Amino acid sequence: MRHSQEQQPAADPAYAALEPVLHRHGHQAHGLIEVLNSAQQHYGHLSEPLLRHIARRLHLPFSRVQGTASFYHLFRFSPAATHSCLVCTGTACHVLGAARLLAELQQAPLAELGVELGTVRCIGTCSGAPLVEVDGEVWNHQSGASVLQRLRELQR
Repeated sequence: MRHSQEQQPAADPAYAALEPVLHRHGHQAHGLIEVLNSAQQHYGHLSEPLLRHIARRLHLPFSRVQGTASFYHLFRFSPAATHSCLVCTGTACHVLGAARLLAELQQAPLAELGVELGTVRCIGTCSGAPLVEVDGEVWNHQSGASVLQRLRELQR
């Protein structure tokens, strides 16, 4: 069942960039994932007000929209940090100390450096283990201290 314009909740001008994708899906629930993806592309992250707007425009309970967004690891709920640091947890990296490296970085003040920490299953250059990928660049044979030193250099 398609809703007429009269039945649609008023569009929030702050989220006007979403209107084309909402319209393409007829403001129906089947478009939720595409709408969430588009929202994150346009606004950088999925804030609570943005999720509530999506719920209203798709005639869905907020809990369903939030639950769907939180199920998928690619959706984010806060602005991205300036830098991304991914620790490889693949077999070679694991054997050569990735867990220790990750633990050291988790204890470091990365937020102060504008760095978001995460993991990746395998970077694919196992001969350089343990590996990290920072802003798309692979760093070979890393330790917690070497990563922190290089991250601090990024701030200069």
